[in-house]
Amino acid sequence: MKEWQSQAHVKWECKYHVVIVPKYRKKAIFGKLRQQIGEMLRQLCRQKEIELLEGHAMVDHVHMLLSVPPRYSIAMTVGYLKGKSAVRIHRDYGKARGSLLGRSFWSRGYCVSTVGFDEASVRQYIQEQEEREKQEEQGSLMFDY
Repeated sequence: MKEWQSQAHVKWECKYHVVIVPKYRKKAIFGKLRQQIGEMLRQLCRQKEIELLEGHAMVDHVHMLLSVPPRYSIAMTVGYLKGKSAVRIHRDYGKARGSLLGRSFWSRGYCVSTVGFDEASVRQYIQEQEEREKQEEQGSLMFDY
């Protein structure tokens, strides 16, 4: 039996596989900031007591396995992570200083799925995602004429 988390009147296990993408898939910008963005997202998760169980920053998107307390909706959680990280990215790495109005780093949407009892498969998928993309890219290059 799995270890469920608990709060005062609740036992829970709410895990989500979340994928977020920078606006226009800015590989040139995002590729340079991969390490910093990963640490930034870990810090933001800690602030809200959200567990980042697994994460991988690809060249143009981020995969995360999150354990979110039931007091937070997944929409609020993703909005918080994207909003706060965008502000920090612009503050710390943006060329233009000053007002952040009208600037955004992340695309508007995101992809989310519930994990359920298949957590091991989701963890493995996130860990192997970069290698899979490289293999798919190599395969498509072999057949392009």
